[in-house]
Amino acid sequence: MTGRTRAIVLVLGAIAAVVLGLRAVEPIRERQARTLILDAIRPVTLRNCALARVGSANDGGYLMCLNLIETPGAAYSYGVGANDEWGCGISTRYRIPVHQYDCYDPTRPACETGEFVFHDECVAERRETRDAYVFDTLANQIARNGDAGKRLIVKIDVEGAEWDALLATPDDVFSRIDQLPMELHGSHDRRFLRLIQKLKRTFYVVNLHFNNYSCSSETAPFPSRAYQVLLVNKRIGVLDLAAETAAVSALNAPDDPEMPDCQLN
Repeated sequence: MTGRTRAIVLVLGAIAAVVLGLRAVEPIRERQARTLILDAIRPVTLRNCALARVGSANDGGYLMCLNLIETPGAAYSYGVGANDEWGCGISTRYRIPVHQYDCYDPTRPACETGEFVFHDECVAERRETRDAYVFDTLANQIARNGDAGKRLIVKIDVEGAEWDALLATPDDVFSRIDQLPMELHGSHDRRFLRLIQKLKRTFYVVNLHFNNYSCSSETAPFPSRAYQVLLVNKRIGVLDLAAETAAVSALNAPDDPEMPDCQLN
């Protein structure tokens, strides 16, 4: 082996060692990020919140502080699919339209006792068309419907698109949302922590439940890749400073009742 060849082998070996080292460090960084995010989304207790389940008994049902919903102007349901029991329950109870947004599933859910306004569009960080699918921002969609000055209820379950869409949403839009039940997907990216910190400027995290469709030991300390949270605007929620740890509500239920559940110990 010549001196030149030996030098090349040594350089390639050093590069390989660096790559292997980075691969070994990455899982540690991801777990650290998940730990920080989990600490940030641990629920608090509100003195004036009476939790109730809205929507289905399992997948598609969300816990909300039902007693804190007062004369909302409109509701928004992002990620709908074939049915929207949450939207039907909200529209029926409060006699308001529910604007539904889903550009991937053209199914038009029905609600005999309420009013649905379906939009063949998805939420994103900017207005654009990708592969014939139309996307726009939360702020633009609310304004286009004439709801910019109204008190709103918003539900979001958009399979991971929530992070960038909500990071792009101004605080003044959040300030008009009384309650925001949503499902979050993923947990290792540092931008997720930035979003949680941003949301907590306006909202309290009041409930946390893990989706048992996505249980995984690879996401520790998260027991699942997907999890539902209830965010309540600080404008209406009263924090219970005496409560050290928020109690887990018995109203939480497995998304799939036929599968083992996975929650925090």
